[in-house]
Amino acid sequence: MNKAMKIAIVDDETDMRQSISQWLTLSGFETETFASAEDALKGLGTDYPGIVVSDVRMPGMDGMQFLKKLKGVDSTLPVIMITGHGDVPMAVEAMRVGAFDFLEKPFNPDRMTELAKKATHARRLTLDNRALRKELSDGSALIKKLIGQSPPMERLKEDILDLGQADGHVLIEGETGTGKTLVAHALHAVGARASKKFVLLSCSAYDEETLGRVIFGPARDDEPIPAIEEARGGTLVLEDIEALSHALQARLLTAINEQGTPAETRIVAICNLQEQDKTCESVLRPDLFYRLAALRITVPPLRQRGEDILTLFARLSEQFADEYGCDAPEVSAQEAAQLLQAPWPGNVRQLINVAERAVLQNRRGTGSIASLLMADTEEMKPAITTEGKPLKEFVEAFERMLIDNTMRRHRGSIVSVMEELCLPRRTLNEKMAKYGLQRSDYLGG
Repeated sequence: MNKAMKIAIVDDETDMRQSISQWLTLSGFETETFASAEDALKGLGTDYPGIVVSDVRMPGMDGMQFLKKLKGVDSTLPVIMITGHGDVPMAVEAMRVGAFDFLEKPFNPDRMTELAKKATHARRLTLDNRALRKELSDGSALIKKLIGQSPPMERLKEDILDLGQADGHVLIEGETGTGKTLVAHALHAVGARASKKFVLLSCSAYDEETLGRVIFGPARDDEPIPAIEEARGGTLVLEDIEALSHALQARLLTAINEQGTPAETRIVAICNLQEQDKTCESVLRPDLFYRLAALRITVPPLRQRGEDILTLFARLSEQFADEYGCDAPEVSAQEAAQLLQAPWPGNVRQLINVAERAVLQNRRGTGSIASLLMADTEEMKPAITTEGKPLKEFVEAFERMLIDNTMRRHRGSIVSVMEELCLPRRTLNEKMAKYGLQRSDYLGG
């Protein structure tokens, strides 16, 4: 669940500080108060998880000086200024400097709450985007997001690390919902171009004429610079490469050839065609296909990833349970088998949807995982998995999931896990070693 946004209240008048704090607390906000701008600056850093409400007229450093200092620390931090009667020109100047908004005394408390909600919402978006950018520039963090230890996933991670260090163009193939865009981000983040531009463009999002301008230019006044120029020196990711017309394929090939070797801008093409009679190779002109497919990654479908399905479902359920403020559903052996045997045509994207709905069902105390899978898949064969896995693999996958979930819930407490699962220490240690589970991974979680 997202942590509550804080509101830092800065005012030299004790009564005013307390009244604002009390009102905002009653409105559901977490507040902290400061008697001076100098004190507040000590506690307000670049990623302060909230907003600031400050009086303008204060002894020592006044509100305007304080605002300018804050903007120097973090230009995106929302600051609501409180002005006295007749200070409208000062309020206008504050807005010019970068204040989020201002309130004139005496102000309506409801108006304060309304502004606080808008400002905290804006702040949360800023911090979420900042965290996402940081995460997408961290190769190790991205690799960790590719959850799973199945042989296909281990090969995928190795391919990303290997091809990330190479400099040629890359073609990423795989069924819908497998995480191809995440793989593209990871390829960029683990390579030598990690500090350079990463530009992502969907070829299916535009008509042919607009797409030509968006990729190659010339751009109109109301359009950003062409993607191939923006990504110069970095990585240009073209999603749905199969949507390129033959004319645009020719222009892309020309642009690639003009770059020479090594390529100034790396092209990563993502193809979503996985049908027998229609593949990326069949829809792209051969010379372009072989240039893009010099290096190639195929993202495995979820149905081939075995017990990764249960690991992913458990992690996703925990995340959604945290978000909705309820317990994650307990998965029975039968339900684990159903998760493993489902064909998963929508892959990880479908699993995310099922996990969220399972949590919501559990909160209401109704429904089952089987009903969710049946709703998503018209034909489900209950006897075997789509990969024909034997019972032994079902049992082992379920056992691993059960130990993993219990260790995570008890934060690595071996004694608690032994008691809940009714296992002697030696047996638990042997099973953890068998499934590659380490107690250190659960400590302090």
